[in-house]
Formats: sequence, C-alpha cells, structure tokens
Amino acid sequence: MGFIIRPLITEKMNGITEKQNKFGFVVKPEANKLQIKQEVEALYGVNVVAVNTCLYAGKNKSRYTRSGLIKGRSNAFKKAIVTLKEGETIDFYSNI
Repeated sequence: MGFIIRPLITEKMNGITEKQNKFGFVVKPEANKLQIKQEVEALYGVNVVAVNTCLYAGKNKSRYTRSGLIKGRSNAFKKAIVTLKEGETIDFYSNI
C-alpha cells in the first residue's frame, strides 16, 4: 500500500469531477492500475469502474535573478484519473 501521494485538486480536475464523476490523484510512478484501484477502494470506501494513468516527465526551468541565471528541474510524476460507480463520490475536504 501507499501508492497514492496526494489527490489532484485543480480547476480543470474539479470540472471533470463535476461533469464525469472522475477524480485525480498523483501516484508513485511504479504503481499499476490494479494497485491504484485497490488503494482508492480501501481508503475511500467506493467502487472504482476504471483507472487511467499518465506519466509526466520533469521539465527544465530557468529564471533570471539579480545574481544571475538559476537553473532547475521540476519533478516527474504519474497521474491517475479514477472513474467511480454512478452515484458515488469522494469528499477530499472532510478531514480539514
């Protein structure tokens, strides 16, 4: 267990959630769809219909500052979009 890092809460993901009953998570790159499905069902007590995954590569970033050019790299990550059974939902804000 422990493949889910955090839920993905963005404006775009909230729109997809409202229209299509899909929820996004940032997961570990080595996690497969079956492991993600089992963990979401165990953590949130819902029935998962489908899991779609996408790997994102890290990107090079640079910015100009007073002391010169600073270069860095954003992290690579894997995103999972989970489709739930009709009528079920996940409330990410219940623990706040």
